[in-house]
Amino acid sequence: MDGQVRGKGYSEITQHYPQPGWVEHDAEEIWSAVQGSARGALDAAGAKPSDVRAIGITNQRETLVAWDRKTLKPLTHAIVWQDRRTADECARLRDAGHEKRVRDVTGLVLDPYFTATKLAWVIKNVKGASNAALGTVDSWLVARLSAGRDHVTDASNASRTSLFDIGRGVWSEEMAALFGVPLANLPEVRDSSGEISRSDPAAFLGIDAPISGIAGDQQAALFGQACTTIGMAKNTYGTGSFVLMQTGAQRVPSSAGMLTTVAWRRAGRLSYALEGAIFITGAALQWLRDGLRIIDSASEAGPLAASVPDSGGVFLVPAFVGLGAPHWDAYARGTIVGLTQGSGRAQLVRAAVEAMAYQTRDVIEAMESDAGEPLRELRVDGGAVVMDVLCQFQADLLGIPVRRPRQVETTALGAAFLAGLGAGLWKDADLEALWKLDREFEPSMSRDHADSLQAEWRRAVERSRNWIR
Repeated sequence: MDGQVRGKGYSEITQHYPQPGWVEHDAEEIWSAVQGSARGALDAAGAKPSDVRAIGITNQRETLVAWDRKTLKPLTHAIVWQDRRTADECARLRDAGHEKRVRDVTGLVLDPYFTATKLAWVIKNVKGASNAALGTVDSWLVARLSAGRDHVTDASNASRTSLFDIGRGVWSEEMAALFGVPLANLPEVRDSSGEISRSDPAAFLGIDAPISGIAGDQQAALFGQACTTIGMAKNTYGTGSFVLMQTGAQRVPSSAGMLTTVAWRRAGRLSYALEGAIFITGAALQWLRDGLRIIDSASEAGPLAASVPDSGGVFLVPAFVGLGAPHWDAYARGTIVGLTQGSGRAQLVRAAVEAMAYQTRDVIEAMESDAGEPLRELRVDGGAVVMDVLCQFQADLLGIPVRRPRQVETTALGAAFLAGLGAGLWKDADLEALWKLDREFEPSMSRDHADSLQAEWRRAVERSRNWIR
């Protein structure tokens, strides 16, 4: 029980784009991928189903699934967190003056990123949805794992729906009425660690084990980074990037474009975090690979970016689905500025990598303003942090150490830690010892130069927000 990874399984799932701004997944494909990945992890570890002591779940938080309660068949494709189909509805609610109340109750802003307007859209547009089970991906997986016995979620996922009163820790009848969502269709909210559900061996690879840990992906990463002390923060660089700062039992309101969210609920007690959600970071590299075809694989990005000293004045603002924190502009669009005849593949890839760090600094400065104190270090994880050039540039821009753990898949690690604690396999005091440092990146750039670069980045962001003019 040393917290080391014994085996891994991995399965990609397909992104569907049926209309501009719409992003969907096949929920059945998600379930098949979970089964295949779990089977692969068992095989890699040389383990049997009877060896499994606990199951942890982590998931894309705001993605919506609707399914038939009896057959467990999805009624339509899952609507992914990146989907923007409800942007106009969010604008309508904002224009009607509802945003302040939504923020006061839920800690969130009015944006199509969150689940509530997706739920309302499905109820209006999908046959049978008014009687269906509705929930985020964790709820869908628990339903399949338990053969339909349980319809549950945890507080961290519930807090991302715009329907959860994060102060009282319950579904909000007021928000349900505002968005037009029946509470009866939503899952029961349970702790993030403890006795949550149990897998049915006939439904899940012969495994009979407690589901004792559930957390949304970014809260799971915060836990996996051992950020349990107030003021600690992490950033996960994935398709998007998400900065979370632990605030403990204190619910810190934001006046700088951050979100106030539930970090987790354990033994009935809520812990909170400030969050800055950046919609596109690693996905920009996927675009360079699949859209422009200037790289063959994402693994080329780090070496290519490091092959030049800087981006040569090129800035890529990857507002492909609008901008998240701290701007919350659903109508911003991707922009490249600073191109010259000397700009090549390396400069454009470098600009995409640097954009991850620029966006992170914007979020962290807003977060520091809300929290009233400076960040002392940033723990980083996710697939992109294998790029030393990114980690060093991030430390340079922030002027603080950036710490990369040995296990960069801390989202999965956090789910495992929550499950292990919930099943009594570890104690809280074990958590920091289970976290292992790989490398610390110290800032090496002058503050004046870092500030100058950030100012140029912000001018590029303004171009992306005013592209129609």
